[in-house]
Amino acid sequence: MATEEDGCRLYLVTPPHLVPATFSPLLAAALDAGDVGAVQLRLKDIDDSDLKRAIDVLRPVAQSRGVAFLMNDRPDLAVAHGCDGAHVGQDDTPALVARKILGDLTLGVTCHNSRDLGFAAGEDGADYVAFGAFFPSPTKQGGTVLAEVETLAWWAEIAQLPCVAIGGITAENCAPLVQAGADFLAVVSAVWSHPEGPAAGVRAMNAAIAAAQDG
Repeated sequence: MATEEDGCRLYLVTPPHLVPATFSPLLAAALDAGDVGAVQLRLKDIDDSDLKRAIDVLRPVAQSRGVAFLMNDRPDLAVAHGCDGAHVGQDDTPALVARKILGDLTLGVTCHNSRDLGFAAGEDGADYVAFGAFFPSPTKQGGTVLAEVETLAWWAEIAQLPCVAIGGITAENCAPLVQAGADFLAVVSAVWSHPEGPAAGVRAMNAAIAAAQDG
């Protein structure tokens, strides 16, 4: 999951519900449409057998295109099924435990709007931190306190650890996050719910990122 010098990249999070065989060609089309730095498989409340099946179907789609494939929460499955790493939230596997399980694989940690959580994640061995949600998100409902662009800008200025911005991000609203210094923009609906399909969603996001960087 490499950053590009002085640039911001797209980080795709899967929809909360999917059928692997049906979703696989959609993922392939999205990844073939433009630059994507990582794909996170985020499926909650499903059996391990179904989760493993999803990994085995979708991981090769990403990795064959040189895109990092990360597991949400489950560092154990990431290691066992050949993923490139895992992402954990504050209520998931503790970052320090995840770091030990993952070894040299990539570890990302959700830090909401907290600089302190960001530094703690770094001390626990995170390879990147994620701040958000920056905007209301259909995949994160229930009174989420929105993060501040100032937190992202401060982190990008002070810390060396890469940062991901997440939460309700679209081609229309992403410019302030890019200009604040986000290394990655994590999106769900902006790509998978794009009216012209996920490939168009990736193209729109990459065009918006480029425009923000040139602005």
